[in-house]
Amino acid sequence: MQDHIRITCSRQNLQQVRDFVRGFLLTAHRNDLMVNQVVLAVDEVVANFIIHANGEDANQFLDLLLVLAGQRLDIEIEDHGNTLFLPAGKVATPDLRAYIQEGRKGGMGMALVSRIMDRVEFFERNSHTVCHLSKELA
Repeated sequence: MQDHIRITCSRQNLQQVRDFVRGFLLTAHRNDLMVNQVVLAVDEVVANFIIHANGEDANQFLDLLLVLAGQRLDIEIEDHGNTLFLPAGKVATPDLRAYIQEGRKGGMGMALVSRIMDRVEFFERNSHTVCHLSKELA
């Protein structure tokens, strides 16, 4: 089972992405907890691409591909913007106490994505940044 969607890089499209992922997983009869976790992870990555990589430029777009094969879910988010974002290494787990004491906002999203998904990879394809997320749903 697979499906895809293309959106412009506007925050207004985040709800469409959440609805798309939720609908795909519910059609596959997945439980609500797992659905909500995956929706959160995809929302975080897409928001990062929209806000940080593309500066909310609605002339840019993202492609999302969802593939469910057996119990394995693979998600690709491809950024067609002009910049490459290829984070190096594993995402560090932030110190929550330090964040609270410092009153920091933000910076927790990719750590959360890494905890939810089994695998998170960024790579380049045809001069575009691609984020690949995977999770065993068993």
